[in-house]
Amino acid sequence: MIKDWLNKLKNHKKKRALSAIAIMLLAGALIELISLVQYNYAHSMVEEGLDYRAENEMTLKAVYVINMLKSHEDMVRNYVWPIQRQINRPEVIPRIIKRVVSSNEDVMTCFVAFMPGYYSQHDNLFEPVAFRRNDSVFTTQIASESHDYTKREYYQEAVLNNNGHWSDPYMDSDASGESVTTYAIPLTDDSGKPIAAFGIDLSTQFINDTLNTQHNFPSTFFLLLTEDGKIISQPDSSHTQQSEVDAVVRMINDSTVERESSSSGLSKIITFKDKKMGTGYAYHAFIKGQPHWQVVMVCYDKEVFAKLNDMRRNMLLLMLGAFSLLGFIIYLFNLYVRRLHQSNLIKERSDSELRVAQRIQSEMLPSSDISREDVDVSGKQVTALEVGGDLYDYFIRDEKLYFCIGDVSGKGVPSSLVMAVVHSQFRSVAQHESNPMRIMQIINETACEGNETNMFVTLFIGVLDLPTGRLRYCNAGHDAPLLLDGDVKLLNVTANLPLGVIRDFKFVKQEIQLPQESTLLFYTDGLTENADTEHNLFGLQRIIDTVKTCQEQNQTSPMVLMDTLHNEALQFAKGAQQSDDLTMLVVHYHRQDEDLVLDEKLPLSNDVRQVPQLNEFIESVGERLNLGSAITSQLKLAVEEAVVNVMNYAYPIGTQGDITVDAQATEQWLKIIITDQGKAFDPTQGSNADTTLSAEDRPIGGLGILLVQQLMDSINYERHDGKNVFTMKKFRT
Repeated sequence: MIKDWLNKLKNHKKKRALSAIAIMLLAGALIELISLVQYNYAHSMVEEGLDYRAENEMTLKAVYVINMLKSHEDMVRNYVWPIQRQINRPEVIPRIIKRVVSSNEDVMTCFVAFMPGYYSQHDNLFEPVAFRRNDSVFTTQIASESHDYTKREYYQEAVLNNNGHWSDPYMDSDASGESVTTYAIPLTDDSGKPIAAFGIDLSTQFINDTLNTQHNFPSTFFLLLTEDGKIISQPDSSHTQQSEVDAVVRMINDSTVERESSSSGLSKIITFKDKKMGTGYAYHAFIKGQPHWQVVMVCYDKEVFAKLNDMRRNMLLLMLGAFSLLGFIIYLFNLYVRRLHQSNLIKERSDSELRVAQRIQSEMLPSSDISREDVDVSGKQVTALEVGGDLYDYFIRDEKLYFCIGDVSGKGVPSSLVMAVVHSQFRSVAQHESNPMRIMQIINETACEGNETNMFVTLFIGVLDLPTGRLRYCNAGHDAPLLLDGDVKLLNVTANLPLGVIRDFKFVKQEIQLPQESTLLFYTDGLTENADTEHNLFGLQRIIDTVKTCQEQNQTSPMVLMDTLHNEALQFAKGAQQSDDLTMLVVHYHRQDEDLVLDEKLPLSNDVRQVPQLNEFIESVGERLNLGSAITSQLKLAVEEAVVNVMNYAYPIGTQGDITVDAQATEQWLKIIITDQGKAFDPTQGSNADTTLSAEDRPIGGLGILLVQQLMDSINYERHDGKNVFTMKKFRT
């Protein structure tokens, strides 16, 4: 009997074990199926996005190369007038073309190829040339029977066809000895008849430097080919083997190789196999306009889907871990299920959700302090419950500090939900709006929508222009902050109504010029209304007295100031339970004026014909600061784009207006400040151009400010005293 009972018990346990194993296997199969579906879906998404990323990067590279070529075309045209002015003095021309080469490090050669017999005192062929070799620039006359330039492409295009023309790159054995591409335009006499070809040989090294930097994937590389498939630019041997480059070029030049059109139809794709990297893709497309070159991008499956494959592998590992965990959980469940009480499960779930909510809420706050030469910002929050209704935030955009501090009515989960909405609204709106009053109005509209619980929010929003110290702010029923500028006083603040009360309430914007050394202390009523065991309040006066003591002890850094106030509040409470959320935010502004090594102004009118004068001014600034031709060219391109924007948009058509370009420099940085008295026009608020579109489909605007942002280290716009002030900054060191 006992033996039979033991056998039945063993069989029962065996069935339970088999059931548990069956459940685990079924769960494993389901997880694997879900994993495969997710992987295939993600794989398809990555494939669809590859065309966009490839063509976007190819477009950016092409735009940059075209802009660089365009800047050199403009430079050549700027020298036409001084050469034509000295056309009857052939002995002066070598000095002019030598200056072209000396002032532009990418230019290897500059030449003037005259029509045969133009000068009676010279041989039939006459071509003065200035060329760079090592670190020196030399001039010579290289025309001879062996060098008959009249048969060269650049001469025939410029003189015979009267066109400006870029040649395909070639090795210049006559002068610089480097790989160059030639750009030439015609020189004409007084009657407009071409008499010579004037041009430059541009080193192709800058194209290599441009194309093969900052790729999406480590093994990705770019090629630049001529229209007939010859290599102009390729990565160096440390990045890609020559055999890989040659194989890609052969495929592109072989018309029999199968290729597909990209999803947008803007480029062609060749799929190939590589012994080392596996499946690869060669995207190639022609640059519109002249020169009609080809841009090629090569990438590999191994890297395109690397993160996806890593995710798949990690998911498999997690699944194995999940199986082990699942088996352990089943074991514990069978062992202790009767000992668990439902109330404990509910409480644990509730506590867990509150902890998650607390972590999410804390992660919404700024993750780190701001510490710069001109401003220090720090915040502190101590919630009364697991989650709270106080908020603060700060970030820097376009040389402006955006910050806010607020308090939601009530406490707990409802307040935290409202806090999350207001916080996300501030972040979202302030990313594209710099007027604190407008930011406040937009947030108020959202807070009033569906506010059936009648909750309200007190909020203070500030926008501090860091270069000038001008603070614009708007208050919505929040406590006035303290201003520390040698004395301790309340900032003049218009109260306004809190958010969520009246939808169309008109908030008042205020403005103040902060001293060079000043501190703003913001706080919520959790500090002023912090109570002790006898219900006495901490109060505003104790805050002021504590701050004054910190000033006397020279302890006014943001963290020290907040920690001191918090400790004073804790000592005052004498162990009483905290009844409200306590939040503080400190902004310490300490702009330091630096000695200027350059301060030059150029007055202009809103006439694009003054652009050459602007370029000469920027070239002069570049020479005085020893910026080098490459940086000076970038600076010219950025300043010209910004000034032409002002000319086109700040003043109505037919209106005469003044523009001032101010170049200020210290040993560390260079600022270009563009000021006009036209209508309010903030170029930083325009949407960026979609560079994936063709030139015909792309709307006007956007690309200029994108180019300026890429060329300069920072930009800033302010409307002050009826003037538009646009500042571009570039660090010299």
